[in-house]
Amino acid sequence: MLTAMQCYLSHMSPIIIAAIIAIGLYVLTATRLGIAMSSDHSNVTNASKGLLSIGIVAVILHGVILYQGIINADGLSLGFFNALSLLGWVIAAMLITGAFFEPVLSLGIIMFPGAALTLVLMIIFPADQAMALQGGWPMKVHVLSSVLAYSLFALAAVQVILLLLQDKALRKHKPAGFVRSLPPLQTMEALLFQMIGVGFVVLSFSLLTGAIYITDMFAQHLVHKTVLSLISWLVFGTLLWGRWKFGWRSGKAFAWTMGGFIVLGLAYPVTKFVLEVVLNR
Repeated sequence: MLTAMQCYLSHMSPIIIAAIIAIGLYVLTATRLGIAMSSDHSNVTNASKGLLSIGIVAVILHGVILYQGIINADGLSLGFFNALSLLGWVIAAMLITGAFFEPVLSLGIIMFPGAALTLVLMIIFPADQAMALQGGWPMKVHVLSSVLAYSLFALAAVQVILLLLQDKALRKHKPAGFVRSLPPLQTMEALLFQMIGVGFVVLSFSLLTGAIYITDMFAQHLVHKTVLSLISWLVFGTLLWGRWKFGWRSGKAFAWTMGGFIVLGLAYPVTKFVLEVVLNR
């Protein structure tokens, strides 16, 4: 059996092998995190260094695969599944980086398998064409800030779900092992609004740089993306204003965060999927 496996691996490209390893490490990190969280917070703290080490290796391998798959001599291969995998990688990388400073590793129980899934889809459905990135530095900054903003709001969406579950469990005085492993409610809430605040700033920057790139909104077919992005910006701006003015907490934050995240998703990932995968444009 070992010989057969070695023979099979010898016919696989290094990128495929690296992808399999990265996917396995993502899943392993999430599994170990889930086991630690099923007990208590101290187990998560004790396991964090080892989990971060595994996660870092997965993120590095994922980054190498993205570099090979997206960047080429003809331009950027940013088909839907490549772009989706790039988004998954940015989210995982931000989560790993943030975990060194804030107790956000619990988000990895959802985000790491998600990153693994985007990598699977990228390998199964490779991009056929490269796309030259027009518009110079404003366009490059716009694309980067857009990905960062969406990644931050994706983390915030998962954070607000965990926060809602934690709040309900505490109100019922029945905190299960999973809930007990989370940081205190006040800490979770503060982290949520930190993510939203930073995401709002980055999204604002994305909209400004996008305005530089846009020459004819209708000719460039950017009306829906621009309008939906602005609506999302208004939603998150209103949420931050409500937090500052009225002290909105988890209940209000859940509705506004998920609403803004869904609208922002419609602005780019969903539209890109419909155009490229469903309509094959």
